Amino acid sequence: MSGLPNGTVVAFPGRRPNQVGFTREELGRILDLYGRMVAAGEWRDYAMDFARDAASFAAFRRASERPQARIEKRPGLRNRQGMWTLFGEHGQILKRGHELPGVLAPMERRLLKTVDG
Repeated sequence: MSGLPNGTVVAFPGRRPNQVGFTREELGRILDLYGRMVAAGEWRDYAMDFARDAASFAAFRRASERPQARIEKRPGLRNRQGMWTLFGEHGQILKRGHELPGVLAPMERRLLKTVDG
């Protein structure tokens, strides 16, 4: 399987992959932010979901609550508004885009305010 980037899901010959996932680099970037938010006392738990059309990472302040933030990768929207979406605690869309770092920017800014404040 030479020539394929790390983390690429390869379907069995003649079949399409049956779930969307994160690449190693994407997951590394997300978990780096998660770790810094845990260190700042903002988040304490997370969950990941991998479905046929989307992968999502949800971060929680407490496990019993709804997620404080959810990052979703939906490759079907790649050519439209971008495959990345950041959702807030109440399900509102905080940011959409084609690049993960830009979509994570609002959480990065929030982390800076938490650390500085």
